[in-house]
Amino acid sequence: MTVDEALIDAVAANARITLTEKERIKFLQDFKDILDAFSTIADAPAAENPAIHPEPVRDVVRQDTPTPCLSQDDALRNTQHKKGGYFKGPKVAR
Repeated sequence: MTVDEALIDAVAANARITLTEKERIKFLQDFKDILDAFSTIADAPAAENPAIHPEPVRDVVRQDTPTPCLSQDDALRNTQHKKGGYFKGPKVAR
């Protein structure tokens, strides 16, 4: 990839920003430095099987089996704030 002032101008146009000449020069050098750093990382030797996870990944999802749940009365048993079989909350201002 060629990093030049035309690329900086295109990126600035896409970002809808206006750069001064001083900013264009600074961003040009910064952009080159960033791409050089990534190319250094890309050139680093890597194993065939990188160690992304230190332990093997296992499926920990449980089976989706129906089980009995609380009745409405049991769910509302410990609250004082109920009305008509539902939890009663504060009014919401509009």
